[in-house]
Amino acid sequence: MTDKQVFDEEDSLAPAAPRRKFPWGILVVVALFVLIPFFSWYGTWFGRPLSDARIEEYLSDKEKPRNVQHALGQIGDRIIAGDQGVKRWYPRIIEASRNPAPEVRTIAAWTMGQDNAHQEFHAALISLLSDPSPSVRHNAALQLVRFNDQSGRSELVAMLQPRTLVAEKAGVTEMIIEDEGIAVAAGAPVARIKGDNGEVSEVRATENGRVERVIASDDTRIDAGGAVMVLLPSAEQVRETLKALAIVGQLEDIPAIQHFTRQIPGVPDDVNKQAAQVIELIQKRAAEAR
Repeated sequence: MTDKQVFDEEDSLAPAAPRRKFPWGILVVVALFVLIPFFSWYGTWFGRPLSDARIEEYLSDKEKPRNVQHALGQIGDRIIAGDQGVKRWYPRIIEASRNPAPEVRTIAAWTMGQDNAHQEFHAALISLLSDPSPSVRHNAALQLVRFNDQSGRSELVAMLQPRTLVAEKAGVTEMIIEDEGIAVAAGAPVARIKGDNGEVSEVRATENGRVERVIASDDTRIDAGGAVMVLLPSAEQVRETLKALAIVGQLEDIPAIQHFTRQIPGVPDDVNKQAAQVIELIQKRAAEAR
């Protein structure tokens, strides 16, 4: 037997190396961590295309306001694209502007503004100027400018005003947000107030905004109605409002606009420049009208 034959035989008798199992279990877990959030996001993303049948279904959904919002957003996009077929849903849009959920009424106002030739939308937007929700009123005022209607001008000016958040009940403060320039989402708590009876209430932002000034301090007593902080409107809201006031603004609106011509923590420089330009446009328009 040759040396090679001996080597081959010994090699064939050696125990085989154990095969490594592929970690399928780990892969499945990782996939679930990735896919579940994706499908959750995709299912609520308003940019997800909807068929006509699904739009009809979503408009009729009484349980999930987000579905109605999704359908209205899709209709608005199709109006912008010139799709005449969406007109069959115009009565449903007006119906949505009376939905109990303010977030639905808000996007219904935006959707109606995308067709400024439809007078029933015009009338519905005017009625929304008296809505109890600030976001609904704001959107109605902005969209009315598309109809060359100045009736929402006072609301537009109000959209530029700082808002003072106050404590509803007396107690000791626990500040959640203490720094100026911080962005705050609508509904977010900015402070807690612990009453004498031990009950805790929260002070929440009424709209998206940015902290201009913190008035209350942590662990101090505050009376009911006492000021906690001052919020400026969000930069995006200011930009959109300035665009509208560039068209319908009057000389008496300038003081509210001037607030944004100066440097403010958290307010981008482009907003300062835009505010200055809008003031010039209003002054020029007033001079030409004399």
